[in-house]
Amino acid sequence: MEVQGKVKLVGETQTFGSNGFRKRELVVTTEEQYPQHIMIEFVQDKTDLLNSVAPGQDVKVSINLRGREWLDPKTNTNRYFNSVQGWRIENVSQGAPSGAGMPPMPPADAFEPVSDLNDNQEDDLPF
Repeated sequence: MEVQGKVKLVGETQTFGSNGFRKRELVVTTEEQYPQHIMIEFVQDKTDLLNSVAPGQDVKVSINLRGREWLDPKTNTNRYFNSVQGWRIENVSQGAPSGAGMPPMPPADAFEPVSDLNDNQEDDLPF
């Protein structure tokens, strides 16, 4: 899945426990009729992907939805938690066509016309 929008916040890397678990949060504001502020977690080595991301940047983030079940020992009831976990982030140029990144097509006059075309030659293509 993907989330696309403008970066609102890039959090600092947080380290938890003796095993060195790392987490970093990113907030992306979607650009739709009712904008949503989506908090996306990047964990372990994926936290480094946010080093070159800044607020105001337009991005596309590849995400996975994660769900967990937890048994509350006090009430003996199950509780459920969801998280949005990012694994890739791409910079998106504002107003760029979907083919952005492709080299521009040279003008037609940049190509040489074919001068030795013989209409009587048999075509050797199989289709």
